[in-house]
Amino acid sequence: MPDQKNYSELFLNSRRLVGDPDSDNFVADVFADPIRKKKLQEWMMLETSSDNLDQLALDYPQISFIANSRNLPDWAEPALMRQGSAFFARHSEMIMSLLGLLSLPYCYTAANGAMVLYLTELIRKQTAKRLFDTAIFIWEVLAPDAFEDKGKAFAEIMKVRIIHAIVRHHMHSSGKWDQAWGLPVNQEDMAGTNLSFSLIVIRGLRKLGYTVRSSDEKAFLHIWAVIGSLIGLEQALIPENSTEAELLDSRIKQRQFGDSDHGKELTHALIEHILSVNESKATADDIRGLMRYLLGDEISDQLSIESPALPTYKI
Repeated sequence: MPDQKNYSELFLNSRRLVGDPDSDNFVADVFADPIRKKKLQEWMMLETSSDNLDQLALDYPQISFIANSRNLPDWAEPALMRQGSAFFARHSEMIMSLLGLLSLPYCYTAANGAMVLYLTELIRKQTAKRLFDTAIFIWEVLAPDAFEDKGKAFAEIMKVRIIHAIVRHHMHSSGKWDQAWGLPVNQEDMAGTNLSFSLIVIRGLRKLGYTVRSSDEKAFLHIWAVIGSLIGLEQALIPENSTEAELLDSRIKQRQFGDSDHGKELTHALIEHILSVNESKATADDIRGLMRYLLGDEISDQLSIESPALPTYKI
């Protein structure tokens, strides 16, 4: 690996034009054959399991990224991955809360990337299902035995990788996509999403007063780096440490974050869902206020999250 990654404007611009060639070519080939397409769609509907991943390899032999789907990147450190999983286990309740309060709205501020979610209507019209699917993915890839023989991490990651390719395929054929936004689910947007579930979660925990040791931060970033690699993210967009992660997050924020109607609509749908399932004593203003506190005023204003400032004792 290089000593320091270069997240230049030219480099990141080029990554907006790249999806995941291996899975993209696979989906384009399979979808050209109605029988193979139906078989893939049926596999996608199965309950995720290690055995089902084996079945996918049998159904589509000689597809290298499927055949190698259980191979960790050569730089992966299993002990560090286990530590990252243990950190998640200790803070899982708050981390899962931060998914809706911080990570997802953070992603919605990236106007071009969020357009995929808006056009596919997964958040606007299927908010509960989308959040449930995302939560299940996080539980499965961060579980203590996630990457063991019977763990579900490899199968969950493969399913999401193929979903991304299917979304890119459908967006291209829909006529709704503007190439000025870059490819749907492109490399830069995937990198930003990975950071929102790793670096931004750590940031959120610390903002809520949790003490996160540097060794746990390193481990949590590492397990998400492995997940990113397996899901098709290029090595050049996988930070090796917190310094690189902060730098990449800053560059993406400068380039992609902004005020957009669809970002606001996605956020509104998310907040409405959170309020609909809220069983705590927190009021609507409390929840919006907590989101503003976690996201900061600039991002909250871009997403039109309006609420009185929360007093310190409530935070």
